[in-house]
Amino acid sequence: MFTRSRLIIVAVCLLALGAVLANAPLVSSQGLTITAAAIEGDLPIDAPDSALWQQATAVEVPMSAQMIARPIMPETNAKAITVRALHNNAEIAFLLEWQDATRNDSTLSVDAFRDSVAIQFPLIDGQPFYCMGQQGGDVNIWHWKADWQAALIAQRSLQDIYPNIYVDQYPFADPAVETEGDIYLAAYTDLDYLTAEAVGNLLALPVHLSPVEDIVAGGFGTLTSQSLEGQNVQGYGEWSDGVWRVIFSRSLTSAEAEDVSLAPEKLYSVAFAAWDGANQERNGAKSTSQWVSFQLAGAPGTGAAATTGAAAQAPLTARVAAIQPTGFNALFWGFIALLILIPLGIGVVMLYFHLGNKP
Repeated sequence: MFTRSRLIIVAVCLLALGAVLANAPLVSSQGLTITAAAIEGDLPIDAPDSALWQQATAVEVPMSAQMIARPIMPETNAKAITVRALHNNAEIAFLLEWQDATRNDSTLSVDAFRDSVAIQFPLIDGQPFYCMGQQGGDVNIWHWKADWQAALIAQRSLQDIYPNIYVDQYPFADPAVETEGDIYLAAYTDLDYLTAEAVGNLLALPVHLSPVEDIVAGGFGTLTSQSLEGQNVQGYGEWSDGVWRVIFSRSLTSAEAEDVSLAPEKLYSVAFAAWDGANQERNGAKSTSQWVSFQLAGAPGTGAAATTGAAAQAPLTARVAAIQPTGFNALFWGFIALLILIPLGIGVVMLYFHLGNKP
């Protein structure tokens, strides 16, 4: 005859077996992990279509509107971002892909806002607040900007946006330049009247060496550009068929205290943010992710962490969801197992209470 203790053990075993057969975890599921695949040779830092990216597993990271600090925009457009990463033991490169119906790469007009995307790393052990860190928990942010990218390719001026604009004169303009017919270029050559540029303000530069701003922050309102000498993150972006594809690249290590340094086979945290200029998203009005785990695989062939192309997903621009039949439907048989085990478990519990009520 079953004793109470034996019935309890049987019930627990049946429930555990049911959970396993149903492919349900016995504890809370782990979060996403992005693994930078190790390759040999140069990284494809300006080639989103390179076949090398297929050696990295694509991870889709969910995003939602930032709802903590103003300005708050409940309906932001980026709902997810697909991330790949590669490294060659000297440099790291990320490929970020997300859907955006329009390309917004100019901010010359007063009502124009740019598309942009950012990667964030904590500069402390653990995870500070995922929106720009917190006091005592600084973060390093790499912020790619579509208008900075466009300016590197072809510089535009107000004359391109407003061809009929008229200026009487700029009293401080360089006459030699003004005689060439470009009053706007002439107006902005004397650093005596460009105080922000004169003191090295990164945001005031007419053209940047990289479309990525390297930033440090320790909470809302603390966003600070690193010095011009400390701007060591490169970037490249392309927009096509409603999808942005942006590459970030940098050396794995940095001597600067405000920069994250990375090493193989260690676990880090990373978060992402995206802005859609067509939706007037800027500053705190953005889509953000939670912290996601991130690691660098060892050298090629040194372990299972090295990802192969067979495990990688196709680019977002060509991805097609397709499930091939395997001959064994785990979900179906898990459901059948639950139909059998649940009544059996109920019967065991009822028997337990029945035996307990006997004198």
